[in-house]
Amino acid sequence: MNAAAPDPLRQHAVAAVQRLRDAGHLAYWAGGCVRDTLLGRTPKDYDIATDARPDAVLALFPGAVAVGKSFGVVRVPLGGHWFEVATFRRDHAYLDGRHPAAVSFADPAADAQRRDFTINALFYDPLSDTVLDFVAGRRDLETRTVRCVGRPAERFAEDRLRLLRAVRFASTLDFAIEPETARAIREQAPGLAAVSAERIREELVRTLVEAARPGEALEQLYELGLLAVILPEVCALRGQAQPPEFHPEGDVWAHTVRLLNLLRRPDPRLALAALFHDLGKPATAAPGPDRLRFDGHDEVGAQLTARIMGRLRFAREEIDAVCHCVRRHMRFLDVQRMRRSTLRRLVGHPLFPLELELHRLDCLASHGQLANYEFLLAVQRELAAEPVLPAAWITGRDLLGLGLAPGPAVGYWKRKAYDAQLEGRFASPSALRAWLADEIRRAPAAGPEPPGAAPANPPGSG
Repeated sequence: MNAAAPDPLRQHAVAAVQRLRDAGHLAYWAGGCVRDTLLGRTPKDYDIATDARPDAVLALFPGAVAVGKSFGVVRVPLGGHWFEVATFRRDHAYLDGRHPAAVSFADPAADAQRRDFTINALFYDPLSDTVLDFVAGRRDLETRTVRCVGRPAERFAEDRLRLLRAVRFASTLDFAIEPETARAIREQAPGLAAVSAERIREELVRTLVEAARPGEALEQLYELGLLAVILPEVCALRGQAQPPEFHPEGDVWAHTVRLLNLLRRPDPRLALAALFHDLGKPATAAPGPDRLRFDGHDEVGAQLTARIMGRLRFAREEIDAVCHCVRRHMRFLDVQRMRRSTLRRLVGHPLFPLELELHRLDCLASHGQLANYEFLLAVQRELAAEPVLPAAWITGRDLLGLGLAPGPAVGYWKRKAYDAQLEGRFASPSALRAWLADEIRRAPAAGPEPPGAAPANPPGSG
């Protein structure tokens, strides 16, 4: 199990074990780092289990911090990295579905019995290259099985987030959930509602981002009864028919699953936009003269997305970004007919790369036609040598100087001037200003009101 070319993180994890061993303590790597190393994956971090009590660990590692001293957990700095060092323990009754009411320090065998899944309950001695397996975890690694340690019902009652973690491990490792473990998940799925929104959010995002095929993970969440608890709005996509000429893959659920399966370790915002982009279709489905239509599903979907992400306590910036992509994903149908100024605004938006990738995946998961995607790539290449959205030549102060009174008309003419600039209709600011002065003179005295929503200020306007 020794790595051929140890990385610095691994080397310092070995040094931490060595320091504990030199002081006369038992010490092993524990949990996920052992699992990943046995699977040939590079661990992201290393946890260490020891018989040393927290005070002894604090004394051995200057700068160490007790983050859960009553549970025997200390964070240890070594070589610019942090390692979690935990004293072997036995957990007693769980009263809140997350934390044991009390713990007592124990030996490695007892410590293994308190862990969630057998594949996460292995210990490894990096000094002697020895694996300690008290729960048949190596067998489950070989058969690619996610199995609870001991009785599944007890493990899930201790911490209900483990219901979701089972699916994450199965989907990220490409393992199968053992039947008795799966049965316990179905039985205890309603208990997931008691888990904090923040913990559910983190587990959901990790599953979407880390799974090899996130769509299959979504299917498993549904089949185990977990999706109905955390995302009932997504369950509503099942059975919602779509026009086969545009969606030969099937209903909205099948389309969403297929799109998610195309993701490759995505940005979390892209993964969430992919999951939520068609949420509005069930509520807006209506027969049209030619086919089933979903008028306004993008806006309804954005509203549902905001509600879900707010419920899961996402940061406002993340909510706004994902809702932006959901709200605008249908705009890509018209890009080849857009005015030049509208097109430049689309391409120049900070979230455009995210929107463009969602559009590409949306197409690949349905009709497969990428003409609009290729068109936008060409526009990007064309604009690469200049600012996509340059500073505006005409500002609000300029318009007041042309005789406009403060009010809505200033925003209207500012947008009109910026559109003309983006479309390349004038070679210089002075030419644009002369045209604008003439247009304002010809307009009604009260000035035209901007159509639709209030106009946006162009970059650099004042």
